[in-house]
Amino acid sequence: MNNSKRLPLIPLRGLTVFPHMILHFDVGRSKSVLAVNEAILNKQEILLVTQKEAQVEDPSEEDLYAIGTVCVIRQTLNLAGNTVRVLVEGLYRAKIKNLEQENSFLSAEALPLETLTQASPEELEALMRSVKQALYHYVKVSGAVPRETFGAMEDIRDAERYADMVLAFLPMSVADKQAFLEEPSLKKLLEKLLVFINNETEIVKLENKIGRKVKTNIDKSQREYYLREQLRAIQEELGEEDETKKEITRYHHRITEADLPKEAKERAFYELDRLKNSGPYSAEGGVIRTYIDWILDLPWRVYTQDSKDIKRSRQILDAEHYGLKDVKDRIVEYLAVKATKDSLKGPILCLVGPPGVGKTSIAKSVAHALDRNFVRMSLGGVRDEAEIRGHRRTYVGATPGRIIYGMRQAKSSNPLFLLDEVDKMAEDFRGDPADALLEVLDAEQNSTFRDHYLELEYDLSKVMFITTANSLDTIPWALLDRMEVIEVSGYTYEEKRNIAKRHLIPKELKEHGVDGRTLRITDEALSAIIDGYTRESGVRKLEQQIASCIRKAIARLLETHKKSITINPKVVEEFLGHPRFAYDKADQKDRVGVATGLAWTPFGGDILPIEVQVMDGGGKLELTGSLGDVMKESARAAYSYIRSRAKELGVPQDFHKNLDLHIHVPEGATPKDGPSAGITMATAMVSALSGTPVRSDVAMTGEITLTGRVLPIGGLREKSLAAYRAGIKTIIIPKKNEPDLDDIPESIRTEMTFLPASDISEVIPQALRGDA
Repeated sequence: MNNSKRLPLIPLRGLTVFPHMILHFDVGRSKSVLAVNEAILNKQEILLVTQKEAQVEDPSEEDLYAIGTVCVIRQTLNLAGNTVRVLVEGLYRAKIKNLEQENSFLSAEALPLETLTQASPEELEALMRSVKQALYHYVKVSGAVPRETFGAMEDIRDAERYADMVLAFLPMSVADKQAFLEEPSLKKLLEKLLVFINNETEIVKLENKIGRKVKTNIDKSQREYYLREQLRAIQEELGEEDETKKEITRYHHRITEADLPKEAKERAFYELDRLKNSGPYSAEGGVIRTYIDWILDLPWRVYTQDSKDIKRSRQILDAEHYGLKDVKDRIVEYLAVKATKDSLKGPILCLVGPPGVGKTSIAKSVAHALDRNFVRMSLGGVRDEAEIRGHRRTYVGATPGRIIYGMRQAKSSNPLFLLDEVDKMAEDFRGDPADALLEVLDAEQNSTFRDHYLELEYDLSKVMFITTANSLDTIPWALLDRMEVIEVSGYTYEEKRNIAKRHLIPKELKEHGVDGRTLRITDEALSAIIDGYTRESGVRKLEQQIASCIRKAIARLLETHKKSITINPKVVEEFLGHPRFAYDKADQKDRVGVATGLAWTPFGGDILPIEVQVMDGGGKLELTGSLGDVMKESARAAYSYIRSRAKELGVPQDFHKNLDLHIHVPEGATPKDGPSAGITMATAMVSALSGTPVRSDVAMTGEITLTGRVLPIGGLREKSLAAYRAGIKTIIIPKKNEPDLDDIPESIRTEMTFLPASDISEVIPQALRGDA
């Protein structure tokens, strides 16, 4: 077999032939039939080579594997349709060369391949025994090889012939078979064959295990079905109804009696019919029951009667909350219109303010004043749109969204629904919950709200929605546009005192089980707690500190066996330690280059002294004190304005050439930003350059432009309270902020002077001692 010879060639599709293998196959392609005829005429030898792609109808040399098998034709049989059935026996492996087409059939030179032993007879014998042992286990667990065939192969002693015979019967892909056919080393061939058989044995074991489990489950289900059918027959004989029929009857009665919308009732009956046809213990039955329960539990047409007594409602709001006038007025307005037009849609309010000012608790009071049911939903950290709209029932464990949950909890279709922390929502790959709220909070759309789970229209138009937020910055514009924003600003010192005396102290005494006779907190002690131990816009920390004092006082009562205790400022310091905060007091001395500004913080207002120092130099402007970009730009705008008006302001006209200015805002570790300190920095610079002191009893706030105009600012109420607390008597404000003076408590307005200004030229004379 060392010399090549040209033989007729048949390309095989999805079939690989090994030496010593006997098999038959059908030949239908005309070229292949001609190749069979040519082989019969010439020693009956033919070259069989597997195609790489079975769908190729007329393969070239690139479409065939390089190695095939030379076979001898043992028998042919002509079938209908020009098809020939051929019985062949494999002789040896051969490499194809010079593929040609002769007389309309393919032929190629077949170069015999010699098998390399590369192992001692003992190694081959050991490998062959291992393969036989592995094959025995494979046949035992799979039954893939007939036992008689396996027995016949047991007598084969030649390792190469045995391997080829085994490969002929093993189930494997064409590519795997071709890889075995092309392996030149007999040792490697046997090793690969051993690995393949062991792998197949493990796979077959797993398949058998899975099959047994499936069969067990099927048998168990059939047994349960059979027993249930027997039980049903026995119950029918006894004249008893089974539990499933009773349940169906109960559901039918509930749906019939329920006051449901037409669409909801039709859907409930449809699902009930599905429940009848499902098995009593099927998973689908459980899903249908849950869905019907949700339809029946919702308060579709249940409404509570709103209180129309405006006087009573205002009394409730005033009794439960001190201040918050804007919120109370808006609720009273709603009740007034509701009294004249009963079909008024529920308002959608957004209460915006710092933490602890009572936004959440006022919503409960509003529900009490209106005689409405109250339900609260926290949106803080909600990231999934399905939290609002629910999951579709195609998902395992699907449930309605939290809006529908809230309606079931409220037990009426016109509750007061509080959406807390609406500014704390986030979005991720599951969607943006803010987008889902657009429909909920739109009075024109929410009458037909559709939850993904229910897939039924639910009317939310009678619901009064109140949302709360600490900031409007993170609320999407489209969502903010649907809400009526009411700003809830921080409490004044007097308001905090009143809230503590009316609400916080009685509440904490009640919670701790003591009364006002046993434990008394003096007004001075309350002032000490507010001033020294809290720094906030609301009263949450104040409540915590009061509770801490009461706990420590109760402990002291029990330890000393006294009957009563009075908490005064000295006792407060014993209980709470040294004061943690101290409000800045305004400087009592007029100084050159130091002006007092006013700042807004999340905890209220504060005074902001600004210092300017003039030094010899080359016109450099230095800014320090952790200033933000906007504040730095305000300083540069003020500097440029002073340069342009140097003569009018009485400062050296060439100061920008030979003088350096350093502006510093104390408490450098605290970041500061915003434009409202513009006129304060301009005043301090004019004072430093002219040598004229700034009045210590004057504070100011306002943005400055390059032309000297004074623009309006925010937070005037908080800033005014801070100035009052610091001992300031006069505040210079932008003229356009005059309407905001109405928000300042009258007790403070009467003790302070407010000077409106529209230009910096009006500010300088009021702020400096003497003429600038």
